[in-house]
Amino acid sequence: MKLFYSPTSPYVRKVIVLAMETGLDAKIERIPAVTSPVEQHPDLARANPLAKVPALVIDSGEVLFDSRVICEYLDSQHQGPKFFPAAGPARWTALRQQALGDGLLDAALLVRYEGFLRPEDKRWPAWSEGQMKKITGALAEIERLAPSFGDRVDIGTVGIACALGYLDFRFADMNWRQQHPQAAAWAARVFERPSLKATVPAA
Repeated sequence: MKLFYSPTSPYVRKVIVLAMETGLDAKIERIPAVTSPVEQHPDLARANPLAKVPALVIDSGEVLFDSRVICEYLDSQHQGPKFFPAAGPARWTALRQQALGDGLLDAALLVRYEGFLRPEDKRWPAWSEGQMKKITGALAEIERLAPSFGDRVDIGTVGIACALGYLDFRFADMNWRQQHPQAAAWAARVFERPSLKATVPAA
């Protein structure tokens, strides 16, 4: 398998964390493909019509894209405990929590693009403020849920961990831990996992 990736993408991080946790990382060749909303990587664009990372070329030659699809595919390729529960309440809990983490990331990336990529004279403060409200709402929900996470490691908690890690990386001045002590205590534990330590993005 071949993975088009950017080392700073939180969605890529989610895929690599799952690959490491399931023992599949050694079977994946990583292909750097730095891209942005205004600049495409040509090889990535040929593989993925959306020109976004992550994109996984599987052994059949088919290309899977979107971290949720790739993670579920990888989860089908190992014999260990599954990150996507098969059925019942546990499945919907994990998928809902994955959506929560991904939604936080979606909003954070839009704020990042607005403030970093868009020319200053074209920026729309109300847009960024609206996205920040989504981030604070997601953090409040993570704070509420954090006591229930325990030591559970599934697609929901991995997704949330990667989202919080992105806030540390790009929004350090938010100091989200100060307002969310239960989420912070959980994050301190989960960030000690080797897979998350190995995938901390470099500035």
